[in-house]
This record gives sequence, structure tokens and C-alpha cells, in this order.
Amino acid sequence: MRPAIDSKGRLWFGEMSRNFLTMFDPSTQVFEEITPPRGAYSIMGIIVAPDDTVWFAEQDANYIGHYFPTTKKFQLYNLPTLYIPDSSNTKNTLALTSAPNDIVLDTHGTLWFAEMNADAIGMLNTHTGAIKHYPLGSTRTVQTHSPYGITLDTRDTVWFTEASTGHIGQLTPDTGTIRLFAVDRPNVQLMEIASDSHNIIWATAFNDNLLLRLDPTAGTFTSYAAPSSTQGSNGLYGLLITPNNEVWVTVPAENALARFDTTAHRFLYNAIPSPSSFPFGLVLDRHHNIWFTEAGSDKVGMLAP
Repeated sequence: MRPAIDSKGRLWFGEMSRNFLTMFDPSTQVFEEITPPRGAYSIMGIIVAPDDTVWFAEQDANYIGHYFPTTKKFQLYNLPTLYIPDSSNTKNTLALTSAPNDIVLDTHGTLWFAEMNADAIGMLNTHTGAIKHYPLGSTRTVQTHSPYGITLDTRDTVWFTEASTGHIGQLTPDTGTIRLFAVDRPNVQLMEIASDSHNIIWATAFNDNLLLRLDPTAGTFTSYAAPSSTQGSNGLYGLLITPNNEVWVTVPAENALARFDTTAHRFLYNAIPSPSSFPFGLVLDRHHNIWFTEAGSDKVGMLAP
């Protein structure tokens, strides 16, 4: 899934099919595979903190994990289990995880995360371990909004995508107020989200090859469709905004990374040598190289733009 990079240039990511938290050191070309406690093959979001410790969301095991590379120890923060009626048997209930997905760390050291099943944004105080949940609706729902990606703007305002509703959401930490912006297109399945240095919000959609731009001040969306050589439903997934506001995306069906030219409004494709690599996440290192995961070929790749 998504990769992250530490201060030594080492790449961290989850191996979902083999239940590992994995580190790759480009200087030695060596992988280190670490088994997470109670792992359920579903490390999704991952970030490296300023102290080079690793935070991750274990979606199916229902916790936020914190890994300390120097001591090789884990600390876990468990999330609530949800109970819903069993539609096939009214006498039973079904247990669901909160399904933490993407995560982000703000400048105060607070961890924010999207809870897909719980229809909430979660907040973890990394100093005290206290967790708070912000429901996305006026009433508590399950699997209705499906918050997926999460990011912060330059003011530490929280932004997130709703995969099921076509909304981009804004959460103001000081007040807990949530505001939703409806995409002006039907049936858009929003995925990753990022903010540029001007606090313009960008998001990818896993259908119609769409990259979306939201101007929060005006409340307006602009949609850009990436070229596709194949028929059917194709989408963009990974999203990266560089410090100089370059916009990069992964195009899994096209086996490519693409830079979106924000002036000419066109996508510039970079073909990946591995066939059918199905690129997912991407991250920038300190040398301006872009690292990415190849979900279809069990590799990590690097593009030197």
C-alpha cells in the first residue's frame, strides 16, 4: 500500500499479502520484514514521525500501531468494535472493526486517522494515548460515509475523502466542526487526498481516471481526466504534492506514474518497466526521487524525475 520515508532515506510500507511491516534500505538494497502484533494482513496508512518512529494503521486488526526501530518494540492503540444487525438473521449482530485506513501526524504530534467502517475521523493524543472520535453525520452510522484518505493543510486543518458519498470533508481541530464539500460529479469514488502550499486540496478518484482540485475559499471543484488506453473503469490512486507544488499520481491500469502539469492541465506519464506492476502509493525522498509500491509485482520502485 502506501510507503513512507525516514530521515535516513529508508522506505517503510506494509506487505498485506504476507503480514509484514517492511523496511527497505536503498544504500544496502536489503529488506527487513517485521511481523506486527496480532497482524491481520492489512497495514494501510503509514507515516514516519520526526523521531524516525513508525506509525501505521492495521485495518483488520483494528488498531493504530507505533513501531520503534531502535528497540524493535511495538505499542498498540486499540479501536472500538462496532456491532450492527445481521440482515440475514434478525436475532444476531455482526461485529466490525472501526477499519482505520489513512493516517497523518500534525505539528503538535497529534495523530489523525480515517475510520472507514465507523464513519468517523479519529484523533490520537500521542503523548497521553487518549483517543477521540468525530462522527461524520448528525447521527451515528456505519459504512455510509467510508472516510478513506486524510491529510493536513498548512494550518493543521484536517481534510479527508469519503469514498462512498463523493464528499471531501474538512475538520477544524479547535472546534471539532466538520464541513463537507460535494463533488459536482455523480458516483465519484474518492481515494487519496493532499494539500499544496496554497491550501488548495487535491484528491484522486478510483473511477473515471479523475484528479480533483478543490478551492476551499470558493468551495469549487475542478476535475481533470487522465488519458486511458483501456476500456472500463480505470482510476487514479496514489497522490503526492511535492514542496514546490508538483502534483504526482499513480495510474494503476496504465502501469505508470504521472505528473499533472498545473499550468497546461495535462498529465505527463512515466511508464514503469515492470509489466502489470499496479502502482499504488508514492512518496518523495530528500533527493527529490519518487519511491512507489508495485502492488502487482511485489516490488518497490524509484523514479528520478
